[in-house]
Amino acid sequence: MTVTDQPAPAAPARQVLPAEERYAAELAFLAAQDPGPRPPGWALTPRAVVTFVCGSGSDGTELVLPERRAGSGLPARMAIAAKFVGERSLVERCVVTLAGERGLLLTGEPGTAKSMLSELLAAAVSGTSALTVQGTAGTTEDAFRYGWNYALLLAQGPTAQALVDSPVLSAMRTGRVVRVEEITRCLPEVQDALVSILSDRRVSVPELTATEDAVVSAAPGFTVIATANLRDRGVSEMSAALKRRFNFETVAPIADADAEAALIRRQAVAAVRRAGAAFGVDDAVLDALVTVFRDLRSGRSAEGWDVERPGTVMSTAEAVQVAASLGVAAAYLPGGDVLDLLPGHLLGVVRKDDPADHARLLGYWDGPVRRRAEDGSAMWRRLWDLRGSL
Repeated sequence: MTVTDQPAPAAPARQVLPAEERYAAELAFLAAQDPGPRPPGWALTPRAVVTFVCGSGSDGTELVLPERRAGSGLPARMAIAAKFVGERSLVERCVVTLAGERGLLLTGEPGTAKSMLSELLAAAVSGTSALTVQGTAGTTEDAFRYGWNYALLLAQGPTAQALVDSPVLSAMRTGRVVRVEEITRCLPEVQDALVSILSDRRVSVPELTATEDAVVSAAPGFTVIATANLRDRGVSEMSAALKRRFNFETVAPIADADAEAALIRRQAVAAVRRAGAAFGVDDAVLDALVTVFRDLRSGRSAEGWDVERPGTVMSTAEAVQVAASLGVAAAYLPGGDVLDLLPGHLLGVVRKDDPADHARLLGYWDGPVRRRAEDGSAMWRRLWDLRGSL
């Protein structure tokens, strides 16, 4: 075999697929299953978008493809899995906001799946979640408006060919949803570039004045989904003018303990599988993990005992990372009980924001953990014995 005859190397696998690829089969099925009216530019009906995000039923209810679409190559029946654990009414309000072409701002504590929800909504509405601006202190106004290909700019001067669309401008041209992650991390003067875009639905390009490309108008279907962490208040507070152009929806922590435990297990299993191993953490250990996180998050144990809350956010996302770490350790560094590793990982989470939270975790051990151990629980007695590792 000559060098030129050698097969091309396989494309490297991706750690995480975007929602539109990961759930491509569900999106195609829902597009065919619900042929009802759709807002301009939408890939699915609003009802189908809600079903895509919330699932077709907790009991595995299957949707049936209409007979007239049976020859489409799609399965005749499909159960749509729930992807967001939260109130269905919240998702419905988000969909209504987007259908009205109004900006949607998802707020909440870190780790409450705001970004995931925005990705799912964008994928279902527009067929892509790739039009995204990541807000940081270094984000410039070009990320919301446009930039220039400087090689062409020097060679041709300001022309439409030299213009480089931002994700926002691309969404305006095509009538799609654009996502702005962590909008309050952007400087106020950068944020305010969105005010006229959300009001006038057009972007002026002064450099192209007197040409037909001097103004880019938004196509039907264009809108913005932004996210903001409540912990970032005061970092770059949004102006009143910009706030008025968004509908605010708060994504709260998962209220149901069983639902949170199921989500943590599902996400941790997937993470460990991506690491090339099987998940080998007992449900009892995961239950203890969920209990600790929920107690510290709420400031009260399931039994009603007061708990001093740490300053850091004990989010579901952090719990998933701890569960995944336990799973990877059990698979690749076996030896002893995986429960013995839990206090160390909890300490790593709690100390992220304030070293004083170490004392609060010790207080939790001296309170609820000790009481449960005294009540005769073998698992909590083992955790109490591990206090010295903290």
